Amino acid sequence: MPKVSFVLHSGETQEVEAASGSTVMEAAIKHMVPGIEAECGGACACATCHVYVDEAWVAKTGEPEPMEEDMLDFAQDVRDTSRLCCQIKVGDELDGLVVHVPENQ
Repeated sequence: MPKVSFVLHSGETQEVEAASGSTVMEAAIKHMVPGIEAECGGACACATCHVYVDEAWVAKTGEPEPMEEDMLDFAQDVRDTSRLCCQIKVGDELDGLVVHVPENQ
């Protein structure tokens, strides 16, 4: 199973296993990663699963689709590497993915 590392705002890292075909958000919720609220359940209808993709992984996770970009307008402290983790599908190519959880959602 691919692994995803969530770097929390405190600096602590929580590494979780994510099923291929699931989303980074689903893995975060399953493993109770602090700071990932996912209020809409992954429907890309809120911005409470906002993360910063580590620079080394930006090319592999791809660019946000227009709907995701619209929802990122509601996130706090958006950066060039901001993504909604409900929109990042997990596959073997993302084994080792590192994302950073913002201080606030």
